[in-house]
Amino acid sequence: MIYSVRGKIIHKSTDMAVIECGGVGYACRTTLSTLSGMGKTGEEAMLYTYLHVREDNVELFGFLTEQELNCFKMLITVSGVGPKAGLAILSDTTPERFALTVATGDYKAFTKTKGIGAKLAQRVVLELKDKITKEQLSGAGTAETVFENVPVGGENISEAISALVVLGYSQTEAASAVAKLDPALPVEELIRLSLKKMAANL
Repeated sequence: MIYSVRGKIIHKSTDMAVIECGGVGYACRTTLSTLSGMGKTGEEAMLYTYLHVREDNVELFGFLTEQELNCFKMLITVSGVGPKAGLAILSDTTPERFALTVATGDYKAFTKTKGIGAKLAQRVVLELKDKITKEQLSGAGTAETVFENVPVGGENISEAISALVVLGYSQTEAASAVAKLDPALPVEELIRLSLKKMAANL
């Protein structure tokens, strides 16, 4: 399994970046947001990767952040969403906005992506939100004490926690990060500050 690649960018196109590592060029399919954030040809870059294996094809996908990679891996578990559709969706949104869209059930936001119809968008929200709910239930015992310290802030707090779970964090980690924030803040700001706090603690 290739966890990541780091090296010089030797080629960029509309949906691909080639990173040269030790004399080998790794072609990574990716999103527009990663392409725009990774620098120019000739500069160094590091991408978190996912190796997608099928009977007739093997492709490497690369992302600038672990959050974007987590979103991609969740998307391709949805029936009817392949890697191409996953990249298209993530090219039109940020990981934070994607997580918030799933957590709030706002499927219409995904229909703005070319090739993503209402039925598929609804399936993405339904399946991923259902998966989050199951993860939350399975981790309820360990997260119980954490939730005692979470300020009563209504839906904003719970939606922020759900969105962080979408991004790959555990229920306990998400609840701990949100616990000391102002519950009156918008959900997107709660997510952003929580990610910043967790990154600082690494």
